[in-house]
Amino acid sequence: MRAMVYRGPYKIRVEEKDIPALEHPNDAIVQVRLAAICGSDLHLYHGMMPDTRVGMTFGHEFIGVVHEVGPSVQSLKPGDRVMVPFNIYCGSHTCGGYDGGQAEYVRVPFADVGPSLIPEWMDDEDAVLLTDALATGYFGAQLGDIAEGDVVAVFGAGPVGLFAAKSAWFMGAGRVIVIDHLDYRLEKARSFAHAETYNFTEYDDIVVHMKKITDYLGSDVAIDAAGAEADGNLMQHISSASLKLQGGSPIALNWAIDSVRKGGTVSVMGAYGPMFSAVKFGDAMNKGLTLRMNQCPVKRQWPRLFEHIRNGYLKPSEIVTHRFPLDDINEAYHTFSAKLDGCIKPLIVPNGY
Repeated sequence: MRAMVYRGPYKIRVEEKDIPALEHPNDAIVQVRLAAICGSDLHLYHGMMPDTRVGMTFGHEFIGVVHEVGPSVQSLKPGDRVMVPFNIYCGSHTCGGYDGGQAEYVRVPFADVGPSLIPEWMDDEDAVLLTDALATGYFGAQLGDIAEGDVVAVFGAGPVGLFAAKSAWFMGAGRVIVIDHLDYRLEKARSFAHAETYNFTEYDDIVVHMKKITDYLGSDVAIDAAGAEADGNLMQHISSASLKLQGGSPIALNWAIDSVRKGGTVSVMGAYGPMFSAVKFGDAMNKGLTLRMNQCPVKRQWPRLFEHIRNGYLKPSEIVTHRFPLDDINEAYHTFSAKLDGCIKPLIVPNGY
């Protein structure tokens, strides 16, 4: 089969690999119909995640058709159209070491637990976004414990931030503000999430500006959907490659801590790993903030999200901007990483689909 293969920082290829085999009675082999590149994949692509192994196949957002199942699998059968939650497919050996779905076939462990049948009425492009980005954004808004009329600030207008901003309205927000530095992503935040937007590069201090536009109180809820800045830099690379610490900078999280009101809530959805001393925990304590964070329990979000999609309140695929054949995945990563051509969410289409 053809598969994306990691060959070092900024180096990926499409190579021939063996079709994965069943290794456990509860495994399934899925033929991938559609995959996506996530912002957290860029941490791996940039070499910022320790212990990412050469030869690894990334991809934790994918859907497909069941090709084969192990003898103990009871909930799936060959031919089923399935969506697989991201929680195992983080791409790093440290976090499990499983090959991901940016390939023609993928082994799915715990097949009776993870994958679910895709409803017949749901489009493939909507389904693939439910495997991580949409569920995570919705969960980020949930963790904000939004009360009716709250002012909600979202830092980061990537896919997770866009979905978090959209979801905040479902939970009763009275005002939603999105902060980013890319005008095309802020435009999408306005058109898709109906949010008020600000480009932080246009202000001397975005925290001061956030105070000014909230009667000098701050937002009630701040959602960090940016994480540890997957762009990478020299010190981040040293900390990850040499010191075996995940690289990153907590700028967005610190802005969230500083700009939210006293007694407010900060929800953290971005992928992190910087050294703890870089985060303003002292400020958070002195302001009496509630900090909530977790990896998204994807399947727990699906029933309500299915309702929103089926009722027409939400169309996840509206944020998809690019579709690349699997053989062009190197171009896809470069386009997404360098933020070229207005790229917000790229999908990968395996050969044959």
